[in-house]
Amino acid sequence: MPRKSSQTNEEETNENNVEAPNNLQSEVDNLTRMLAAVLDYLADEENEEIDIEYLFDQTEGLREWRKTYQERNRKLIEDEIKKSLGELSFEELQRIREQIKEK
Repeated sequence: MPRKSSQTNEEETNENNVEAPNNLQSEVDNLTRMLAAVLDYLADEENEEIDIEYLFDQTEGLREWRKTYQERNRKLIEDEIKKSLGELSFEELQRIREQIKEK
């Protein structure tokens, strides 16, 4: 009986390993498609200025990808700030606290 359970776990692990590369490949394909669309837009000599809203509207998934990227970047910035707080003087910490309260 325990043998079957072990085999089932191995099968699930193998299925997950197969799905992960497919998921990764799908994400790579999606990012490649979005990059190509942006580069096509930038290479068009008729565009005199860059319209980011146009890019977001015309490139499926780009707006959502940007939001996800910004959220990940926000967490990195927060972690960086937390790590550097220990190095600040008391006066510097008070100034930061006042700036936060003003918002």
